[in-house]
Amino acid sequence: MIQESVQKNEAQSGARVNLSKVNLQFKEKVVIENLNLTLEAGSFTSLLGPSGCGKSSLLRILAGTQPMTSGQLEFMPFRPRLGIVFQDSNLIPWRTVEENLQLPFEIRRESFKNIDEELARVGLLSAKKNYPFQLSGGMKMRVSLARALVDRPEILLLDEPLAALDETTRQLLQEDLRTLWNDSRMTVIFVTHSISEAVFLSDRVVVMNSYSGQNQIIDDRPIDLGEVRTEILRQDPVYLKNCADLSRVLRPLK
Repeated sequence: MIQESVQKNEAQSGARVNLSKVNLQFKEKVVIENLNLTLEAGSFTSLLGPSGCGKSSLLRILAGTQPMTSGQLEFMPFRPRLGIVFQDSNLIPWRTVEENLQLPFEIRRESFKNIDEELARVGLLSAKKNYPFQLSGGMKMRVSLARALVDRPEILLLDEPLAALDETTRQLLQEDLRTLWNDSRMTVIFVTHSISEAVFLSDRVVVMNSYSGQNQIIDDRPIDLGEVRTEILRQDPVYLKNCADLSRVLRPLK
């Protein structure tokens, strides 16, 4: 579980993101066309939609690993620190937990920092000398999250990081991720196929559809369920109504 006793680091905060008239095309295939989206600093937004609608491609554009065909991407502040977590934890098997977190600093030839603090935040300080094969799936994902947070990112990009986990572990990590966001107020963009996950985690859900000559963003709604979210929220009528409403939006898309 996330250690709530760790104090908020005031230097860590979110960045504003603005995407304007973004287009992405691979040969004859249009993936994203004329997409406009603004994400406020410190917001938690989920991108929801069917496979192939451009969610992960949009995340890669934000990460700088996928060039746009055309359009504008603006950050405020300029060149914010980014953290990225994928569906696979992508841990190096011959390195300990601690050594996996040291890797970003080694690449940049910088001194190690924040490692013990981030491992404490995700409840894995006692496992820092362990190797990935000694960890459960949920523990590996916590390490991957800690590695993304060790640089104190202003923007955290998550591409279905919990999809491969069992339901109980997935729900626990959802609660932990929400706690981490409350602590740091970084800007989070979370890609998921799960309606319930998007509603539980987010303050805003953006629904995308595959390109069909129309606006790819077909629904964009705030999720007003308070800042602190725990297991009891999953039975709340407002939570359930948001899930039902989004299900109706998505049903024709499948």
